[in-house]
Amino acid sequence: MKLIKCIIQPHKLDEVMKGLQNIVTGMTVSEVRGFGHQKGQLLLYRGREYDVSLLPKAMIEIVTDDNKVDDVVRLVIEKARTGQIGDGRIFVLSTEENYHVRTGFMDRD
Repeated sequence: MKLIKCIIQPHKLDEVMKGLQNIVTGMTVSEVRGFGHQKGQLLLYRGREYDVSLLPKAMIEIVTDDNKVDDVVRLVIEKARTGQIGDGRIFVLSTEENYHVRTGFMDRD
């Protein structure tokens, strides 16, 4: 099993989630803040400039079977891409074990 972490622009979240519902059985979504190549941005508020170094992002976390990873990554790239800097990143990690909290049983492939 794999853990896929997708960090995307918040305004793309609904579109990505709708597409993922046809592929995965569950996901966790968090509002996060961070920066990459764009290094934040300058905002103007009441005539003064403010440097905002941590920009709002959305993070989707999905645990799925190895054979679905390519489909998930392809869909997220297709739905989240704007072609502008700051579109986000996708990380794919191996999961050693996972347990159901309610039952205490380990999930097996």
